Amino acid sequence: MAKKEVKTDLWVYELLKQADIKADSQGSSIVEINNALKTASKKGTGNIGFPEYIAVVKDYLLVIEDKAALSRHLKLDDKGLISQEVKAVIDYAVNGAVFYAKHLANSTTYKKIFAFGISGDEKKHKITPIYIDETEYYRELPEVESFISFHKYNIDEYYTREVLKEDTDTEKETSEIIKDAAVLHEDLRNYGNLLDTEKPIIVSGILLALRESEFKNFSISDLTGDTIKTDGQKIYDAISSNLQRAKVAPEVKKDKILSQFAFIKDTVILNEINPNLGKTPLKHYAEFLHEKIYRSIRYIKSSEDYVGRFYGEFMSYSGGDGQTLGIILTPKHITQLFCDLADLKTTDYIFDPCCGTAGFLIAAMHNMLLKATTDYEKKNIKQKQLHGIELRSDMFTIATTNMILRGDGKSNLINDDFLKQDSSKLQLKQATVGMMNPPYSQGSKQNPYLYEIAFTEHLLNSLTIGARCIVIVPQSAMTGKSKEEQAIKENILKYHTLEGVISLNKDTFYGVGTVPCIAVFIAGEPHPEDKICKFINFENDGYRVAPHIGLVETESAKDKKQHLLDVWFNRIEAETKFCVYTTIEATDEWLHSFYYFNDEIPIEANFDKTISDYLSFEFSMVMQGRKYLFEGNEKNAKSE
Repeated sequence: MAKKEVKTDLWVYELLKQADIKADSQGSSIVEINNALKTASKKGTGNIGFPEYIAVVKDYLLVIEDKAALSRHLKLDDKGLISQEVKAVIDYAVNGAVFYAKHLANSTTYKKIFAFGISGDEKKHKITPIYIDETEYYRELPEVESFISFHKYNIDEYYTREVLKEDTDTEKETSEIIKDAAVLHEDLRNYGNLLDTEKPIIVSGILLALRESEFKNFSISDLTGDTIKTDGQKIYDAISSNLQRAKVAPEVKKDKILSQFAFIKDTVILNEINPNLGKTPLKHYAEFLHEKIYRSIRYIKSSEDYVGRFYGEFMSYSGGDGQTLGIILTPKHITQLFCDLADLKTTDYIFDPCCGTAGFLIAAMHNMLLKATTDYEKKNIKQKQLHGIELRSDMFTIATTNMILRGDGKSNLINDDFLKQDSSKLQLKQATVGMMNPPYSQGSKQNPYLYEIAFTEHLLNSLTIGARCIVIVPQSAMTGKSKEEQAIKENILKYHTLEGVISLNKDTFYGVGTVPCIAVFIAGEPHPEDKICKFINFENDGYRVAPHIGLVETESAKDKKQHLLDVWFNRIEAETKFCVYTTIEATDEWLHSFYYFNDEIPIEANFDKTISDYLSFEFSMVMQGRKYLFEGNEKNAKSE
C-alpha cells in the first residue's frame, strides 16, 4: 500500500477515535459481518473483500472506504448515479463504500447502513455519507467534516432528521417553547393588561413561588381569588420565602428583587376572578407555567435558558425595548460554544459582567457540573464560582430567579453598572473565565466608553492574569473604525493577548440585523509580536432560518462545530478559506475576511478554462470590429 494511502487510513482512524467510535480495520470482530465479507470481493469473484473500516453504533452499521487522492472520490455513470462497474468500485472511495454497504445489507441482519467514501487528507478532503437499507435504496447525504454526528448519542437524531426527514425532539421542543411563549404572551396581555417590562417579571415571580411549593409552603390550589388575602399576596409571600430559603444576601439585594414583584399583590385585574377563566389570571398563569416550563427547568438537566427564551419571545411579540437598548439575548448554541472554547474546568470561576437573563452562567454551571465528581465540587460551583453583573433591575431580577431555579443557592449577582466598577476590585474575585455579550450600538465619539471594544477591555482588566476571556460582539467592533476604538485595540494588545476571532452566521441573532463574531483573549499577558492568531470563517455553522421559528439546528451543525473545535485546539490544520493563521497589528481588522488569501494551487482545468474564456472574449471582440483592442499586445510581443 502506498504511503499516501496509509496516511489517509491513519487520519480516518483518528477521526473515528475522536468521535469515540470503535472500528475494525480490514474485517470485523462481529462474526456475522466477517463471514459476509468473505464473499465481498470488489471484482465480483465471490472471494474475500474488506473495506478500510467497519463499525457498529447502536443498530447502525458504518462502512468506510478511503482513497488518498481527491480525484478518486466519486465516479458517476451516464445516468448521474453512483457507478457500480467493477473498475469504479475498485478505484473510487464512494463507489467502493456503496458496494460493500449493499453487500452487507443483503448478507447480514444489519438493515440501516451508512457508507462513507473518504478522500484526501486532514487539510483537504471530502467525506461523503450515503445511507443504504436492505432494499438497496440509497440516499446521498451532505458532506461532513467528522464522525461526531454518528456518535452513539447523536446518530438517532441524525437518522431522524437527515434520513427520515422528520423533526427531532430538540426541534419539537424549540417549536413548543415558541408556541407556549406566544400563548402566554397573549394571555398576559388579554387577562392581565400587563406592560412589556412586567410580563417576564410575573413569569419569574410565579416560577419562584412554584419552587416554594416543593416545601409545602405554597400550592396553586390555594389561589382562590380571596379578596382578603389576594392570590398576588400569596404568590408574593411565597417569593419572599423562597428568596430567604435560597439565602439571597445581603438584605438590600433581597429587598431590591422583592420590590420588582410588588405589583403582583396590588394589581386588581390580576387578583379578581376573570369570568372567562373562572379563576384569577394569576392562577391561570401559575397553572400554565407549572405545566409548560417549571418542570423543564427543575427536572431536566439542560443548559437551555428557558426563562431567557420566554423573555426573548415576549420582546419579539410585543415590540419591546430590548433591541433599542442594545439588549440581544444569546442563543443556546452560542453559550455552549463559549463553554467549549473556554475548555471549562471544575475549578474555574466564571464572570459575566453583562449577564442579562444569565444565559452564559447557566451554560457554564451546566457544563462544570457535568465534569464535577464530588458533592463538594458541585456545591462550590453553584455557590462560589458563578458571578455576574446586570445593569437593568428587571433583567437582574430575571437572572437571579433563573439562577435560583437552577439550584444556585447563593446567586452571586449584582445589580449595578459594570463600567462604573473598579477593575482592580473586580480582579479580587479571581475570575479565570470571562464571558460577555455587551450592549450593542451604544457607543459614539461622545460616549467612547460604550463601544463594545471598550466593554471588552474593561472585562479583560477585571480578570485574573492568564484568564480566558470570550466575547461575542458585532464584527464592526473588530475593525477599529473610529480613532477611539483604534486606541482601545492598541491598549488591549499592550496588556492582553488576542488568541483569535471567529466570524459567525449573519443570522445568529435572527431578526436583529447584527453580524457577530466571537473574540477570544488571554487576560493580563501582553500580546507577543510573533504571536500566531487564528481567524476563522464560521458563517456556515449548520444553522438555518426556519419560517415562524427562527434559527434552527440542521443535521450538519454538530459536525461543523466539531470541525471548528478541532481547528481551534490545533488538532487538525484547515484551509485558508476556513482559517487563516497569522500575526497581527492593532491597525488590522481582526476578521477572517481581512487576512484571507486563496492558497489553493490552480489545477489544469482552471488554466484551460481561463484560456478558453479569454479566446472566447477575443473572438467576440474581433467579430464586433474591435480587433484593435489586441493589436498593441501583438506589437509588444513582436518587439520583444
